[in-house]
Amino acid sequence: MQQEKIKIDLSGVSETLLIPLWARAKFSEDHSPLLNDSKAIEIVKKIDYDFSTHVKAFQFDILREAVRAKQFDDKIKAYITDHPRASIVNIGAGLDSAFYRVDNGLIQWYDLDLPVVINVRRQLLPEPDRVTYIAKSLLDPSWCKDINAEDGVFMIAGGALGWFDKSEVERFFSMLADNFPDGEIVFDAMSRLDGRFRTWMDNFPPEQQDTMRTAWMDALKGWWEKAPQNQKDTVSDMIAALKTPIKPKGKEWADIEAWWNWLNDKERQGAVRDLMESTHKGFIKWAPEDANEITKWDNRVAVIDQFPLYRDIPRDLVNAETRRAMDYSDESGGSNIIHLRV
Repeated sequence: MQQEKIKIDLSGVSETLLIPLWARAKFSEDHSPLLNDSKAIEIVKKIDYDFSTHVKAFQFDILREAVRAKQFDDKIKAYITDHPRASIVNIGAGLDSAFYRVDNGLIQWYDLDLPVVINVRRQLLPEPDRVTYIAKSLLDPSWCKDINAEDGVFMIAGGALGWFDKSEVERFFSMLADNFPDGEIVFDAMSRLDGRFRTWMDNFPPEQQDTMRTAWMDALKGWWEKAPQNQKDTVSDMIAALKTPIKPKGKEWADIEAWWNWLNDKERQGAVRDLMESTHKGFIKWAPEDANEITKWDNRVAVIDQFPLYRDIPRDLVNAETRRAMDYSDESGGSNIIHLRV
């Protein structure tokens, strides 16, 4: 008998809650030697949601999410080798299933996220033994008192800190230092690009750039068909603000498609570049160029490690285009893993 799929309320939760989950499940099915997230596969199969449009729109995100999970897993496993009964705190946990990938049978695990996210998490992933869900903001210092710090504290924060202003992140690290002396945290830091997307596009021959732009437009159309109206309005406003000589006449998909068809090749090239860069910069508020800048905020914080996201990740698992993107990201500082002691 087929189990009835679970419908979840996304009215108060961004789709970004589902993308990392789906990406880990997709990558695990296709490239299990690097990441085997069977729990993510299980959860995706439970959800009544159409992930099909994400296959085109988030191809590179599939790899990035999976690699981030692998790098975090390796750091956790190294820490609990020396601290087998440690407390692990997943900050901004979303629907992450890291506990199931690294559990040694002894650790205490805490998943921290906003109440609306924890409600969805409990619906799809009820708390197992030795796991505690904490429904609070990462900036709320009271959650620190919920953690058992007797046998060491190790924290991960995947894709969480970039959403906050620099002053809020600075306060966050001082809060950790106040509550978890000698604790450790690993997080990823994406660059705000500052024109790097434009440079990356220029690495490809003209005909391949045209193929990439066409694929981008197809992906945008697929996303548009399912996106909530407020997100459509945001994208429409961004397109209307581009420097293209022709502007969409309205906010319906037909207006966007007509605008795209009116543009010549050079105008399309500039439109995609500018829109991708403005979208990325709009989402990322804080992105350190060097982890050592954090140590200047609070002298209790020390850098243990800092390295490009795709370091030591085998390139033979992906196609040539993705390999080029991985190499470019690592060479340009597009995304880094940072490991600190607080």
